[in-house]
Amino acid sequence: MTRIEETVSDSKSQLPVNQAPKYTEENPWLESLKTIVLSGILAIGIRTFVAEARYIPSGSMLPTLEINDRLIIDKLSYHFKDPQRGDIIVFSPTPALQKENFKDAFIKRVIGLPGDKVQVKLRVVYVNDQPIQEQYIQEQPNYDYGPVVVPENQYLVLGDNRNNSYDSHYWGFVPRENIIGQAVIRFFPFNRMGGIDSADN
Repeated sequence: MTRIEETVSDSKSQLPVNQAPKYTEENPWLESLKTIVLSGILAIGIRTFVAEARYIPSGSMLPTLEINDRLIIDKLSYHFKDPQRGDIIVFSPTPALQKENFKDAFIKRVIGLPGDKVQVKLRVVYVNDQPIQEQYIQEQPNYDYGPVVVPENQYLVLGDNRNNSYDSHYWGFVPRENIIGQAVIRFFPFNRMGGIDSADN
């Protein structure tokens, strides 16, 4: 950083008694440019570290989230706490998904936490041998899966539209470092605006 030094005592002694110091007005275009640049830096900082907007491109989270819903993703909270069962999370493609050339982020619901035993059997999801209550799903799953134990620092996620979701029961677990944030607010469409509750089971 360049160091700027100002000496005010010398400049005062050189001014005539009746003469006030002159101040130059900055160019208004320059002021506008500064404002735009600072606003851009602030917006980038917020999007990178605090929150960002996302839209829903598919029906894998029906009925909770509909196609073209616009959401606010909280990117800050998971720096201070771990994801919980029932959270709806956004995550970058896992290594398995990257091998299939997926590049866009996914959104799913956390079902299994690190160390959990998860199984889908007879149209019911079990976590640690206990059936979980899922009022939010589109329909009961028509597949069997597991049992599997979720590895350390990884999460098992499923779409609420259980029979039309490409999720952990196909491609495995989500590493902690791939999680971008938690979906917390729907801001569009306006008639469905509001918070997105986690379903803690």
